[in-house]
Amino acid sequence: MPTETTSEECDPKIGVSASNESVKRSIRDDLKHCGCGFLMGAADIVPGVSGGTMALIVGIYSRLVTAISHIDRRFLTYLAGRKIREAAQHADLRFLIAVGCGILLGAGGLASVMKILLSDHRTLTYGAFTGLILASSLLVSRQVISWSPRRVTQLLVAILAAWWLVTLPVLQNAPDSLIYLFFCGMIGICAMILPGISGAFILLLLNCYETVLGAIRSFVHLDFSVEVLGILVVFSTGCLMGLLAFSRLLKKLLATYHDSTIAALCGFMLGSLYRLWPFQRDLTPDVADFKHKTFEHFIPREMSAEAWTTAFTAMLAAVFVLSLDAVARRFSSR
Repeated sequence: MPTETTSEECDPKIGVSASNESVKRSIRDDLKHCGCGFLMGAADIVPGVSGGTMALIVGIYSRLVTAISHIDRRFLTYLAGRKIREAAQHADLRFLIAVGCGILLGAGGLASVMKILLSDHRTLTYGAFTGLILASSLLVSRQVISWSPRRVTQLLVAILAAWWLVTLPVLQNAPDSLIYLFFCGMIGICAMILPGISGAFILLLLNCYETVLGAIRSFVHLDFSVEVLGILVVFSTGCLMGLLAFSRLLKKLLATYHDSTIAALCGFMLGSLYRLWPFQRDLTPDVADFKHKTFEHFIPREMSAEAWTTAFTAMLAAVFVLSLDAVARRFSSR
């Protein structure tokens, strides 16, 4: 009885060609996802710019959130049973690895720039951060479906709570412990995956932004010392645990108490702006390490050239975030 043969069976060259084309397409996809991750990493390193927003713009947000949510018990069961292929398919691991590599490259590329800006141009940098956070707060507030007196009360309570937290001495002089760094990673990663919320801003409030930034910068410059690797490993482990533990809780809060959660997040961002007030007087000029410096807030008595420049920088930063959101909305609608 005659059997039907495919074109690949008749001509092996066709099968080889199709296989090569599939490999090329996979490599192109990996490079594309790595490029998307690079943009996310570059965004995440700047307080006030959300990597989640950038993921929306480049069109990988839904896939990214889905892949992260699939790092679950089933994924661990596959790993325990040494079913690597099934685990990789379940969590879209190839996609996550490509995006993760891009995020590391993007964060590493801007780490040196941010370090210089914070050290040599702190007033203008904090002014830009303030504009970024104000615009991001506006965008987050738009996510509240229905504002009510209750929501406004929650917003005000969150503003006061955030202001109280950022003025605590323990946050102004954060401990140099790996346990604290692990905790910062757990908290910061939850913000990094939310559009409109900046993970770098959370790290800045927890006073560990400079520590992580410095470690990334050193690693990019091929400094593989025990201290640098220890900081990066502990922080990354905290990020992983935060994804596994808090991302599901955050998802449930947004599903069950959406407006209350968003109102509280918005209030937290506004209240925390005290930490980024651009005009601060250095009370410890002899201290070299930025993290251990002490600053005193002040209000300029007159609008000097620096004050006008700082205000203009804040305005430009706010316009940048609003424009970024407009682009994200256009791409997500498509």
